[in-house]
Amino acid sequence: MLEVLNHPLITHKLTLMRRKECNTKDFRENLDEIAELMAYEVCRDLPVRAVDIETPMSPTTGFELSKEVVIVPILRAGIGLLDGIRRLVPTAKVGFIGMYRDEETLEPHEYFAKFPKNLYDAVVLFVYTILATGGSAIDAINMIKERGAKTIKLICLVGAPEGVKAMQKAHPDVDIYLAALDDHLNEIGYIVPGLGDAGDRIFGTK
Repeated sequence: MLEVLNHPLITHKLTLMRRKECNTKDFRENLDEIAELMAYEVCRDLPVRAVDIETPMSPTTGFELSKEVVIVPILRAGIGLLDGIRRLVPTAKVGFIGMYRDEETLEPHEYFAKFPKNLYDAVVLFVYTILATGGSAIDAINMIKERGAKTIKLICLVGAPEGVKAMQKAHPDVDIYLAALDDHLNEIGYIVPGLGDAGDRIFGTK
């Protein structure tokens, strides 16, 4: 499933981020706010179970999450989405995955991975700021699945049609949530109109 979250607040904040004059502080703050807004929609179908509770007035039946939520950002840009989602799901556990691609073989290599032990029974929210070609996200999800994850949702700020198509082919069981689906990739693999290198803009490294 692909869902583009065309919410007015998300669209407004993303427009602010796209502007080339948007500074690091404003870029990071808007990304943080978009992440929280996206999490509200992404978590709409999380499973719940009935629980008996006591209010100040009487006994009643309420509902609580029946599965743990695990957020997995890919280093480094995925970290920009982490805090906004955690504010909405403060009980969520967090895993991290870092990988790089060999310049000669183009094979992915994992250089860091740390996960909670409950991936098999959890809902995993894999956060990755930009879905361009889809290659790195596909490889990272392969690594997450190798740890036992069965229910995975991919949350990206901006995606390209090429990356969405590649992801749907490689992982048809993974739901994709985007703040925007842009037009295409250019000759150097950047999304157009896009917003540039998200990692550099989040951390001010360029």
